[in-house]
Order: sequence, then structure tokens, then C-alpha cells
Amino acid sequence: MILRVANAADAQYVETLCQWYAESAKTRGVGIAKRDPNYLIKKMEKGDAIIAFIDDQLAGFCYIETFEDAKFVVNSGLIVNTELRKEGLGRAIKHRVFELSRTKYPAAKIFGITTSAAVMKINNELGYRPVTFPELTQSDDFWKGCSSCKNYGILMENQRKMCLCTGMVYDNLDDSFTQQSIEILSQEGQKA
Repeated sequence: MILRVANAADAQYVETLCQWYAESAKTRGVGIAKRDPNYLIKKMEKGDAIIAFIDDQLAGFCYIETFEDAKFVVNSGLIVNTELRKEGLGRAIKHRVFELSRTKYPAAKIFGITTSAAVMKINNELGYRPVTFPELTQSDDFWKGCSSCKNYGILMENQRKMCLCTGMVYDNLDDSFTQQSIEILSQEGQKA
């Protein structure tokens, strides 16, 4: 299994990823189905995504987004090839994208919303805790992303305070990733 930060050359996989998103949402009957291919390409170009391969075959993907001047980071769009599920790949991708998020944005709270029990379990392992929606980013751009979900009406009816998803946050901003960032900044300051 290869898990790595995605790059511009990975744009060749975007069409397949978008198909997987649509199929997954249709199968589950809930969730956000639509992903803009150009948006995924930008995530790859910026190094804000993790891509996975098994035996040179595309196996999975997940990306990160920032909100409120990087005060909040969300790990979004976790998708695994249906033929490769139940092998721990989703967990491995989720752990790697978490590490990418903490490394790139050490001062940010990481959050997510999901209806997936498996994702909630992984988030819990990583140290996330369940929270109410008002504890998440209030960025309109984030909540606009929910508009393609069939439950969007419920979300809006409740003034974005609750829906069928569970909100989860990782806000331990004094973890090993933060300490590493402080050490790097200190070393860079000493060189200047």
C-alpha cells in the first residue's frame, strides 16, 4: 500500500474519484455526492490531499480544506475503492490525512461531520470528540458544501445547528505535531 500526498500529476484520477463519490452516496442513500473535478485538482496541486494505491491501482483518496483563516481544518471526501474496502485502507488514509492536517496547520482545530459509523470510530481513535454544530466552523463556504446532500433541508431548517450528521472536533492543539512545529520555527529563528 502506498499512501502519499497527492500532486498535480494525480489529476488523471479525478474522473474516477468523482464516479466513486457519486456511487458511494447513491449506495448509502445519504451524504454529499457531488465533487467538482476542478476542485479536487486544486487540492492535489496544493498538496492538500492524500492518495492511496495498492499494486499501482488507485485505492483511495481524502483531502483537507481550511476555514476562518485556517482556524479550522476539515478532512473531507474520504473514499475507498469498493473492491478494497474492509481491509483497513480507509483507516490508514484517515490517519495520514490527519497527520497532513496537523503538520500543515498545527494551530487549527480539525473537524468533520459524518453519518458513517466507521468514520466516527476512526475519528474517535484519532482523538476527536463529538460536538454540537455551533462548535464547528461557521463559514458559509463550508456549509454550502452540504447543499448537494439530500438532508440539506433538515440542516437549513435547524439554522445549521443540527442535522443527521454527527459533528466531531480534534482540538488538542498541544500535541506532538504542535511541539514539532514550535521546534522547527525555533530552529529557523536561530538560523536567521
